[in-house]
Amino acid sequence: MEIITNPEAMHQWSRERFRSGKTIGLVPTMGFFHEGHLSLMRKAAEVCDLVVVSLFVNPTQFGPNEDLDRYPRNFERDMALAGQERVAAVFAPTPDLMYPDGFQTEVRVKELAHHLCGLSRPGHFTGVTTVVSKLFHIVQPDVAVFGEKDFQQLAIIRRMVKDLNIGITIIGHPIVREADGLAMSSRNANLDPAHRTAALSLSTALKLTRERVRSGIIDTTVLHRELEAHIHAHPVATIDYVSFVDCETLAAAATVNERTVLALAVKIDGKVRLIDNGFLLEPNAA
Repeated sequence: MEIITNPEAMHQWSRERFRSGKTIGLVPTMGFFHEGHLSLMRKAAEVCDLVVVSLFVNPTQFGPNEDLDRYPRNFERDMALAGQERVAAVFAPTPDLMYPDGFQTEVRVKELAHHLCGLSRPGHFTGVTTVVSKLFHIVQPDVAVFGEKDFQQLAIIRRMVKDLNIGITIIGHPIVREADGLAMSSRNANLDPAHRTAALSLSTALKLTRERVRSGIIDTTVLHRELEAHIHAHPVATIDYVSFVDCETLAAAATVNERTVLALAVKIDGKVRLIDNGFLLEPNAA
């Protein structure tokens, strides 16, 4: 497994493999790997000859009062974990190489960014789409694999690829959960163990809502009220949003149907922001 830090060297590596007829699958990450990340790497290895993992904590997608400085990092551990998978190269640039002096270009998806996380994190998705666009141009993958936990991000990346005619297949991979149901996230490492039950309010909210929908309750106003009460039962949990949205447009849904996704964002103890989501009706509901 090669570790490459320079964008030009990464691009040259990919071009050489392309000329030899190899297909490349890219897994974009911000590091601090867990089983969710490793599952993305395995999926990329299933569909491509070579897997490239990017590891870059992208400063442009963090707001001034967010957790850029506290975002967990452990490069040596990440390399050990990636080395156990079928990863051909890790692209780990520094911010000054990705955003050199004079950098002033942004890639923005307008409407989809004005929902869910985009409402409370202005500028976040411009940072995401800009850096992902750069990664696509540097690595030149045939396929890119993203986790479905960041549901809005996945929808935005798919829109960007379609709108800009970027010839890359985007694969969404199902959420990987810990044994107690908590969606795996690098930020879970920042959770106080005493707040674990509060963090589980997201996954239990999904389970509760699916049960209510199966019982015939499909009015999202009613479901929203019940979910707020469920989450607020934990004093350290603060709701960012509880939203019922269309799976493609992210427009708010008045009633639940097969296209409806419940998307959740909750801050635990005012410090750790967690997200989760899921379809509410079969065949998509898990």
